[in-house]
Amino acid sequence: MFVDWAGATIPIHNRSTGEIAQAPLFVAALGASSYTYAEVARNQQLDSWIQVNMHALEFYGGVPQLSVPDNTKTGVTKACRYDPDLNPTYQEFAMHYGMGVLPTRPYKPRDKAKVEAGVQLVQRWVAAALRRHRFYTVDEANQAIRPLLVRLNARPFRKRDGSRASVFQEVDRPALRPLPAERFDMSQWSHGRVNIDYHVAFDSNFYSVPYNLVHELVEVRSLPTTVEIFHKSVRVASHVRSHGRGQTVTNPEHRPKSHQAHLEWTPLRMVNWARTIGPNTARLFERILEDKPHPEMGYRACLGIIRLADEYTPARMESAAHLALTTGACRYQSIKSILKNSLDLAPPAKIETPPATPPPHDNIRGAGYFDGEVQ
Repeated sequence: MFVDWAGATIPIHNRSTGEIAQAPLFVAALGASSYTYAEVARNQQLDSWIQVNMHALEFYGGVPQLSVPDNTKTGVTKACRYDPDLNPTYQEFAMHYGMGVLPTRPYKPRDKAKVEAGVQLVQRWVAAALRRHRFYTVDEANQAIRPLLVRLNARPFRKRDGSRASVFQEVDRPALRPLPAERFDMSQWSHGRVNIDYHVAFDSNFYSVPYNLVHELVEVRSLPTTVEIFHKSVRVASHVRSHGRGQTVTNPEHRPKSHQAHLEWTPLRMVNWARTIGPNTARLFERILEDKPHPEMGYRACLGIIRLADEYTPARMESAAHLALTTGACRYQSIKSILKNSLDLAPPAKIETPPATPPPHDNIRGAGYFDGEVQ
């Protein structure tokens, strides 16, 4: 089986923001029949690479003896003509399916001529056919690709009898080994501690757990599409995995009914602490908490500013808070940058007043002359 990322991409539109993400296109082709598989992935990261390879094997209904990838960074850690190093997870994936992996030699496209031809066909018969379609999710794009693959593989060969589908049934299909009883487990485990906002940080995002687990140590099990959180071997939360950065994923049922009764830290306590520094700092905290869908989502930023107060004087904190409120940069990173670069100590910018209008005079034509109003 020859596998590679195609040069073409499929645009995925975000319904909320209107942003367009270019989703990569994965292509696989079998050696004897050139039977072709294609799939749109969210990105070219390792979890997507493993997932599309696994889907390709399930599409073929069996396991070939060898898989021949290009020297993609997600699959090959170090490219070498004689002894390439595979990514450990990719190696475990191949061992699970009992399949050898033989990366192509660097700069030798003939080593994967089958998939090179398959990429061209997919770009011509699949990507081009979908160029006028608008997709909002990767799953929508893959649903549209499946019937196009059936047509592509059923097209008769030009220089020999049969098609990719017929040769696959005659030659490749009988040579494939059975799939293992269980799919490859792509889950990864890590540990984390629940913050006072009852969220756990994982992969640059934040996921909620029941509020009574604040400060508790938990285990995080991550999959390509989901994130599960366990406490003492019991699953306490499950979320759809966010593939952005700095995103907060919250289950409303995890929120406490009363912060005053259930949490040590409350929005009022945060603001009252800020008042010990000054009114600007208090208004800054109120602004941070108001800008969040739930006030507790702003706790991290407030705690960060509280720690900054240990390094800088109250006067500088007040000045930095005033500058942040004036410019609308009410974020922890903005306050930190202001203090670190001493922007709070810089004199305020002078406001330049426009020049006064000259008095009327016979020798002064005025703006109307140049607009054609005065002849």
